[in-house]
Amino acid sequence: MKPLFAVLACCFTLILGACSTSAPSYSQNDVTKLAQTLTALGPEVDPAEATRAAQIAFSYSKQLATEYGVTTSPIIHNVRVNEGDKERGLCVHYAEDMQRRLNQEGFKTLQMHRAIALPKTPFNIDHSTAVISRRGDDMYAGVILDPWRNGGDLFWSPTRDDTRYNWRPRMEVLEELHPEEFAAARARGLLPQL
Repeated sequence: MKPLFAVLACCFTLILGACSTSAPSYSQNDVTKLAQTLTALGPEVDPAEATRAAQIAFSYSKQLATEYGVTTSPIIHNVRVNEGDKERGLCVHYAEDMQRRLNQEGFKTLQMHRAIALPKTPFNIDHSTAVISRRGDDMYAGVILDPWRNGGDLFWSPTRDDTRYNWRPRMEVLEELHPEEFAAARARGLLPQL
């Protein structure tokens, strides 16, 4: 009986360990690579702004995971939020908070966007993220800043290179999903014409 108990205890420990995530971490090299990618968006991009944006993106991703109380994989954390055990930590929360934080910097050569990817299959869920681009460019010419995907460890990629998701502008997707509400809001002058 003791060997069976030991085996079950080991299995239980491994299963629980697989559901947890380690503390998000990043290196200065990670920040430098993102800063270089942002600077390369165009000659108008201020390298100091790109570096500041990269530093904030990495550190704020970690801060958000801590504030949200993330101790599991992103999908498990979503379940906990949806069941009311956690208040925040869905991808949309990360996207909103990241956009808000980077907008506080008042960048002159960079701008923030929001993107949504609808599910590719019935087994996927929709996903939201923040995108940063050179000022004046659209989100497709920018860089995905996705703190949710790895549970607080920032995932970043040029938008077009992120083949895991089919990113589209947030407002375009929301209008597609809720056409009546958008038409009514536009009729009242609350939304610009797209």
